[in-house]
Amino acid sequence: MRVIPILFVLATSIVAQQYDLLLKGGHVLDPKNNINRRMDVAIQGNKIAKVAASIDPSQAKKTVACDGLYVTPGLVDIHVHLYSSTALNSNLHGDSSSYVGFRAVHPDGFTFRTGVTTTVDVGSSGWRNFPEFKERVIDQSKTRVYAMLNIVGSGMAGRSKVEQNLKDMSAEDTARVAKQFPQYVVGVKTAHYAGPEWVPVDNAVKAGTLANIPVMVDFGSFRPERPFEELVTKRLRPGDMYTHFFVNSAPLLDAQGKVRAYLHEARKRGVKFDVGHGAGSFSWRNAAPVLTQGFWPDSISTDLHQSSMNAGMKDMLNVMSKILNNGVPVYDVIRMSTINPAMQIKRPQHGHLTEGAEADVAVLRVDKGRFGFLDSSGGRFDGTQMIVGELTLRAGQIVWDLNGRAGTEWRAHYEKRGARK
Repeated sequence: MRVIPILFVLATSIVAQQYDLLLKGGHVLDPKNNINRRMDVAIQGNKIAKVAASIDPSQAKKTVACDGLYVTPGLVDIHVHLYSSTALNSNLHGDSSSYVGFRAVHPDGFTFRTGVTTTVDVGSSGWRNFPEFKERVIDQSKTRVYAMLNIVGSGMAGRSKVEQNLKDMSAEDTARVAKQFPQYVVGVKTAHYAGPEWVPVDNAVKAGTLANIPVMVDFGSFRPERPFEELVTKRLRPGDMYTHFFVNSAPLLDAQGKVRAYLHEARKRGVKFDVGHGAGSFSWRNAAPVLTQGFWPDSISTDLHQSSMNAGMKDMLNVMSKILNNGVPVYDVIRMSTINPAMQIKRPQHGHLTEGAEADVAVLRVDKGRFGFLDSSGGRFDGTQMIVGELTLRAGQIVWDLNGRAGTEWRAHYEKRGARK
């Protein structure tokens, strides 16, 4: 007679624990869904199961206290370099400007610790070598990795020769490979060109049009023969992106230090401005006045590679902190790091915490104090806020836990393990 009640209690307990993980008590920032308040987030399997003002912890197998923390979508970094090729290694070929070698980084070692779950390698590979990049990096990474194909067929294998080769800038071949791998290729990139011609930009735009994907431009050398104003007001299409927005050489300010009118015109046309910090492409002389005048970037990105991460850039959260310390609210900083870049690469399934979406989540802390932030030339900006990555989930799995928030106190942990034995 006692078996039935016991079975009923066990069955009720199993049904009640319908969530694998509950993030409890955090301040949810989800700009796509206009959420900016304290809420709980429940995860089942690899999906966001529920976002609500209060979720009973008894319904979850594990609960992580997030009081005093921000719970956001997994961050989307749309400017990184991840392609370490065996065929074109910079150390072997003597071109230290190559990004197709040791300058590249493996994503999983540098993404999750900063809340990043989705990346875009921009132009490291071109149509000739994208298949190797896919096999060596995309297929091997827990981080979600997309690519923008370089308009140069051999990719970023050296500024001095490879990236200046106009004969290797085939719009048709680039579009063909992009359409061959539509689940991975999200854009076309042109970068580092030093000549006076518009060929790299025009061919990239042509390839983007043929494949129906956006273009990202690293303008390279700013030359009077191809004015920057013409790039953003005439050459680029709505949805195309200019990266390295705050590079020192970009003509963003007039003689009175005001944001130039053509930038507003370009934004009205639908051109997007991406940070793309990098090792040499972020100057406080441009960034501070442009930000404080309210002309904010559309997307925040790192231009992650070995040189940039050991210099002023550091990582995604450091770049976000720079924007935060220049008067941009944390809600908008998250918007520029999640749904905005996701939409710019035409991947609206990422960058939000909608119920049913894949559970890519970042739990962040904003510390108050005195902090210094370097630009690409060593100029320091003194700030009072620093964003820190506490916890990262990729597809529902905890892949970074700075302070062991999801762990069990060690004595209880080993008692539990002993009980299982």
